[in-house]
Amino acid sequence: MKLYQLTFVFALLLTVGCNKNPLDITPDGRQSIKDIFNDASLTESYLNSAYLDVQLRGTNYHYWTMLSGISDESHDADYPSQNFPVTQFLNGQLSPSYNPFDGGSASNDINFYTKNWSGIRKTNVFLANAISTPNLNEKARLLAEAKVLRAYYYSELVKMYGNMPVITKQFDDIAEFNNLSRNTIDETVAQIVKDCDEAIAEPSLPLRLINEPERGRFTKSMAYVLKANALLLSASPLWNSTNDMSKWQAASQAAKKALDDLTAGNNFRLSSNYETYFFGQSDINSNPTDRETIYEVKGFNERYKFAQLLYLMHSIPELGASRAGNCPSQELVDAYDMKNGQQPVLGYSDEDHLQPIINAASGYDEQNPYVNRDPRFYYTVYYNNAPFGAKIKGADFFIQAYLGGSDGISPLRTRTKTGYYLKKYKDPAVQTADAGSARFKVMRLAELYLNYAEAENEVNGPTAAVYEALRVVRARVDMPNVESDLTKDQMRLRIRKERMVELAFEEHRMWDVRRWKIMGQTDKLTTGMEWTRLSNGTFTGKRIVSGKRNAWQEKYLLFPIPLSDISKLPMFKQNPGW
Repeated sequence: MKLYQLTFVFALLLTVGCNKNPLDITPDGRQSIKDIFNDASLTESYLNSAYLDVQLRGTNYHYWTMLSGISDESHDADYPSQNFPVTQFLNGQLSPSYNPFDGGSASNDINFYTKNWSGIRKTNVFLANAISTPNLNEKARLLAEAKVLRAYYYSELVKMYGNMPVITKQFDDIAEFNNLSRNTIDETVAQIVKDCDEAIAEPSLPLRLINEPERGRFTKSMAYVLKANALLLSASPLWNSTNDMSKWQAASQAAKKALDDLTAGNNFRLSSNYETYFFGQSDINSNPTDRETIYEVKGFNERYKFAQLLYLMHSIPELGASRAGNCPSQELVDAYDMKNGQQPVLGYSDEDHLQPIINAASGYDEQNPYVNRDPRFYYTVYYNNAPFGAKIKGADFFIQAYLGGSDGISPLRTRTKTGYYLKKYKDPAVQTADAGSARFKVMRLAELYLNYAEAENEVNGPTAAVYEALRVVRARVDMPNVESDLTKDQMRLRIRKERMVELAFEEHRMWDVRRWKIMGQTDKLTTGMEWTRLSNGTFTGKRIVSGKRNAWQEKYLLFPIPLSDISKLPMFKQNPGW
């Protein structure tokens, strides 16, 4: 099955059974579901159609923004002057009748709730019917693949909207639909785990892809990650108010099992170079160079690819970007350790984050803050006077993020509001949008190490296993491990900071602060660094508030169920606060 080469596009299969139902037809009105699943090629095409609802992610949110702009790791240069989705969201305009990110063109990621349910519906139809399709090649693999897809769609819904109805079959009549109610979070997660376990147990489902034409298909390694993530979410404070240790134990065991099985025989391992790992797309063959990526977005019907939009919408003015886009926050910059492994900033003594609590033992200098930092800082952030990394128009270039500089803080949407620009994903040698080849990494091995460290610390405290998981992630960039004498609470904060640094701009932070229920600490504002160039060529900087926000209250822990959907379901309850 070659993904996305579709014979038909099954766009709105509102199937409620297979026995002479008037809705039991494809959009052209000529072929029934029975006809489709009696034909092996049409059956494969039907499963292909279930992939069409997978999110494009990365830069494909309306208006070509990134989700990091509504977390504390970055500040979108459109906020607050441009009335685009990020501004609307941060101003508190999210409501049951309006989600700022659900608008825009078909080229953007839109209609999250509807698309995920559409994907679930298609996988349910496939699983109910493909089991009987005659002469279907790789039937067991395709059925397992459909289960991973269904687990993925449920995972996306749970992350955004919380506990959902568990639906694993076609509806036989409309009454079943009208009586839908929401299952508990444990029941919803149990279904994700069940689908993943069954997919993992299927021998014909590959752990990784080895043939290029299959790029984008779901795999057994994805099932491992989806299971580990679902159990970690279930154990987190958002859904574990009593701090039930059995939930943390299940999350720890799932992450450990995933790590053991994925790394066995060196099938998966961390890339040796954190910086260049993000520059391109994974190579798919029997002996790949990239053994870290578990899933990256292939994309389908994209107006612009992820790599192109990095240059068009998230770059420095010198490269002709239409806007500066998502610019790293001072909060993110402060999260990077010093090269000696010490934390430079331990917190803030004021609500506006303008008075950092400096760790005197770290060697951090507030007026020279970018020296001797974690290498991941230099791979992720362009800061004032940072080398661009390649010549621009034939000359060496250094980021001019000081007041009056070509990259300095300004109300213009092409300029940063924090004093920083995004570097991650962009090869400095590639300076035109059409030449970039980066693909957005949705799942990678480093995430599993951090999942395991977090869950294991909650169960048993900062054991040697917890330290080892962090060591593996940090050693990749030649960073020493975290302090050896941490308490459980201190280790928890260390792990959270490590996730912020290692997974920056990868769509984790926004959901992490929600499952940890710390939005009131993290999402009220973002800050930056305003630099002034002195007559002797040196710089002096001061911290500034880049923007305050109004979307951090408890109701924002979950998105509201769209009014258009909940009004049709009398038994379906809206999320708290909406």
